[in-house]
Amino acid sequence: MSHAMSGAGPAQSWSSTTARSAVPWIVGAAGLGAIALTRALRRPRYDFRGKNVLITGGSRGLGLVLARQLHAAGARIVLCARDREELDRAFDELAAAGAHILAVPCDVTSAAVVDEMVRAVLDRWGHIDVLINNAGTIAVGPVDTMTLDDYRQAMETHFWAPLHTIRAVVPHMRARHEGRIVNVSSIGGKVSVPHLLPYSASKFALVGLSEGLRSELARDGILVTTVIPWLMRTGSPRNAFFKGQHRTEYALFTLSDSLPLVTVSAERAARKIIAGCARGAAEVVVGWPAKLAVALHDFFPGLTAGLLSAVNRLLPGPGGVGVTRVAGEASESFITRSWLTELTQRAARRNNEVPPDERRTPPPNGAKRPPNR
Repeated sequence: MSHAMSGAGPAQSWSSTTARSAVPWIVGAAGLGAIALTRALRRPRYDFRGKNVLITGGSRGLGLVLARQLHAAGARIVLCARDREELDRAFDELAAAGAHILAVPCDVTSAAVVDEMVRAVLDRWGHIDVLINNAGTIAVGPVDTMTLDDYRQAMETHFWAPLHTIRAVVPHMRARHEGRIVNVSSIGGKVSVPHLLPYSASKFALVGLSEGLRSELARDGILVTTVIPWLMRTGSPRNAFFKGQHRTEYALFTLSDSLPLVTVSAERAARKIIAGCARGAAEVVVGWPAKLAVALHDFFPGLTAGLLSAVNRLLPGPGGVGVTRVAGEASESFITRSWLTELTQRAARRNNEVPPDERRTPPPNGAKRPPNR
């Protein structure tokens, strides 16, 4: 018994010493947390009235919804996108609503083109107060169908493009000691999703860039917000790309995008994003499923991986068109034209995802609409 007791003594002593030495660290961390919270509470709410807001990928979908709401908040809007026709339609809509707006065609994956676009905005309006990196691209399919080009395009759009715009605007924000940057990532930037590997990998990169920039730019008066949205009803599936069994992939993607209660409307997501930017939040997670998924992944990564592996077994295999990219609009079927996807179809018509000549009223009683093409 004496041997056992003498053996327990050093362990107990070591444990209590470790606990005592950890106390200052715990107190210090709590103190820093309290200071950060106090500063956040004291920070005046950001007023968008008269502010110049640059939105990439602003011609349709979430970008256009953000533009509408920011105009309503009194901001002046700069939209940039690659498609001139879509950009013209977005410009006409916002101008008709009385918005003070610039629309600049721009391929944000090119640093030179981004620099030229930012110079044009600065020459016209003098400064940029808020940058929202929203441009995105999606390729859906099994890992076997993904090529190096798929990864490269995803990285160019979700990592390099935000980096180009940030590098272009930060010197001007720093000179004024004021600015806001919002980087729209995805739940795929926190939890890698099956059949979206290039997308998820590039969104993870954006989260890392965004979080690091917040730490480094705060001393210059520039607040960076990382946005992690769940599935949003923007109407974007028809403009995504699908591989392998593309019609099945598109049907599953569109059905998932149309689920009520589980998905988030573009309007609600935009309100959350703008509110997060206004209060200078470090991170905005949009939608309760996203919050649940992030928490589950953080605390139980093995369980999350197991659940996602089970989901992957239910998804279609390679086959079909293989590595070829097929647009969503060319992957329609009777399912994707049915009442089951009406929420997504309605969002597509409302948010400039569909050309005007295709914006037909929904078929009565869930009847199948004839092909558009």
